Amino acid sequence: MGFRVGDQEIGLDPHGHQQGMAGPVGYFHVSNIQQSLQALLDAGAHTQQEVTDVGGGKLIAWVKDADGNIIGLLQFP
Repeated sequence: MGFRVGDQEIGLDPHGHQQGMAGPVGYFHVSNIQQSLQALLDAGAHTQQEVTDVGGGKLIAWVKDADGNIIGLLQFP
């Protein structure tokens, strides 16, 4: 579920805790989510959510880096 407030998009995942989400995830807008995801993995991050279409061709993924930080990626269609 998601909504927009001004220029900010907010998405809510009522089952996020089942994937280890303990708080909000900031998503970086990227032009190529596969390439950006691979760069993070090559730098030592671990996939927490594979690339997923969340509607209308909008793709998201998120990883946990070596320090435990959550990094989200977002690609618009």
